[in-house]
Amino acid sequence: MSRVLFVFLDGVGIGEGDPSRNPFLTARLPTLRRLLGGSLPCRATPKIEYQADRSAVAFPLDACLGLPGLPQSGTGQASLLTGQNAAALFGRHFGPWVPVSLRPLVRDGSILRTAQAAGASVAFANAVPHSWRRRPRLRRIAGPPLAALGADLLNRSQTELAAGEAVSSEIVNEVWQEHWPQARIPAVSAKEAGATLGRIAGGHDLTFFAHYATDTVGHRGDALECARALERVDRFLTGILDSLPRDHLLLVASDHGNIEDLEAGHTRNPALGLLVGPDAPARASEMESLVDVAPALSGWRSRER
Repeated sequence: MSRVLFVFLDGVGIGEGDPSRNPFLTARLPTLRRLLGGSLPCRATPKIEYQADRSAVAFPLDACLGLPGLPQSGTGQASLLTGQNAAALFGRHFGPWVPVSLRPLVRDGSILRTAQAAGASVAFANAVPHSWRRRPRLRRIAGPPLAALGADLLNRSQTELAAGEAVSSEIVNEVWQEHWPQARIPAVSAKEAGATLGRIAGGHDLTFFAHYATDTVGHRGDALECARALERVDRFLTGILDSLPRDHLLLVASDHGNIEDLEAGHTRNPALGLLVGPDAPARASEMESLVDVAPALSGWRSRER
C-alpha cells in the first residue's frame, strides 16, 4: 500500500529558461537541484528524471484543461483535488475561491474523502484557527480547507501548532505569533516545519498540506521576493525528506502557473509536478494534467491493497 504526502503549492508553473523572468533560475534551490541531478524543469525540458539517493521526477501538469483564458485557483484546485475538470463543469476558469456551484463536488468528492472511504488514515496537516474550526468561512473558501472540511479533518489549530503537531500554511509561524501571541507558538525554520510535516505523514496513509504564499508573491512580481519564497519551499522540502519514511511518496503539485514568470501574473504554463520516492518515474507518467492527480493517488492505493 502506497503512503503519500501530498504538498500543494499555489501558483507554481514551469516557465521559460530566462533568468530575467523566471526566479527559479536565480533562487538558491539546493534540495530541488539535488533531487533532479543539478537541473531544473523549464518549458524546453519540462520533465526531468533522476535516480540517486531517492528516485525523483519533475513533470508538467496541464492546467488549461481545454478552456481559453488564464487558469485560476478555484477551478484548478477543484480539478486537482477531485479528478474532475472543474473549469469545464463551471464553464470557465474561476478563482481565487471555489465557485459556489462546485463546492459540493470538492467537499464530498475530494481525494481526502475517497481515501477515507477506502479505509485509509488521512490527515490535513495545516493549522487553522480555533474560531475557523467552529465556524468555517464558507463565503470565500479555497479548495484545500473545503476538502478538509468535507472529510472532517479541520482538527489542527493553535494548540497543535504550538506542540509541533501541525504546520502553518506560510510554513513558518510569524503570522500566527503576530495574531495569537497568547498561544505562545514557537518560532520554527522552514526546515523544522518540513520535518514536522514529514513526521505527521509518517503516521498516515495520505497526508495533505497546502501552501499559498508562492501565488501571493507571484502576483507582486518582485524578483527578490519570489526567489525568497521559492527558497523557503526548498528548505521546507529539505526538512520533509529528512523525516519522511523511505517507503512514502512525496507528491508536490500546483494548480496553475504564476511565480515562474515575473512579467505575467497567472500564466498558461504547465503547473509544476514533482514526485519523489519508490517508482517515481512510472507513477509520474500517469499524470499529464490536473485531473489525473486524484485518480493516480487512488490507483496507487487500490493496486497495492
